[in-house]
Amino acid sequence: MNREVHGWHSERLARHMSIIVHGHWGPPMILFPTSGGDEGEYEHQSLIGAIAEHLDAGRVKTFSVNINHGDSFANNRAHPLHRSWMQRQYDAYIRHEVIPFVRDHCRSDDAAVWTMGASLGAYHAANTLFKYPDVVKRCYALSGVYDMKSFMDGAYDDNFYFNNPVDYMANVSDPWLLGHLSTCDIHLATGTGPFEHSGEAYRLSRILASRIRRRSRSTRRRNRESRSSIATSFSFPPISPYGSEQCALTRRPRRRIISRCCWS
Repeated sequence: MNREVHGWHSERLARHMSIIVHGHWGPPMILFPTSGGDEGEYEHQSLIGAIAEHLDAGRVKTFSVNINHGDSFANNRAHPLHRSWMQRQYDAYIRHEVIPFVRDHCRSDDAAVWTMGASLGAYHAANTLFKYPDVVKRCYALSGVYDMKSFMDGAYDDNFYFNNPVDYMANVSDPWLLGHLSTCDIHLATGTGPFEHSGEAYRLSRILASRIRRRSRSTRRRNRESRSSIATSFSFPPISPYGSEQCALTRRPRRRIISRCCWS
């Protein structure tokens, strides 16, 4: 399997940020780690190994990024409005540094990008698509949190509003944005175990259904296992490497059936 490590100093974040690339060809997918993870998390947790055959076959190409959670929402030493400012900076880092790098690495100026993440990574995966649906056309948000008010100690500003999906998506009315969102494939996955907060996914699902006029599907099956017991596998059909509208990524938990809401 092709593996590369890249990185640079981001002036926006005032720190060095690394990216691990797996695969040589295929639709580019940005992988966001959980709150305690980094760009190596999905490799260390064996997800990359689980999808190795698809990476080798050129059905997907992954770009694992780091996050700045300790500098933004989790920075309890900083003023809440500094936390929201740093989240804005991270959002700009992804759009103006990571996505151009991804497209350059794929030798395509207009490659449609996918995102995927779990827990806090699910927030970033969904937030990135909602903000830039003309660029990011598919996301897989697993067991995510989409309302970040608990990190803000009651403070609120525009930087926070435009990075809090349950707020800005509930009010979005721009025809251009809604038009692009209607072409996106959005997967919100949650479980029903004791460590899940499934209300977050269902709340966001209802908001999306009210704003995006597309066919929607929601299925729910119950299982008592905790999130830590999930073992996932991914399957990728043979596809054109950058034809995102024709691509499909299915999450098939072996030990736990999840709730799935998608717009396709």
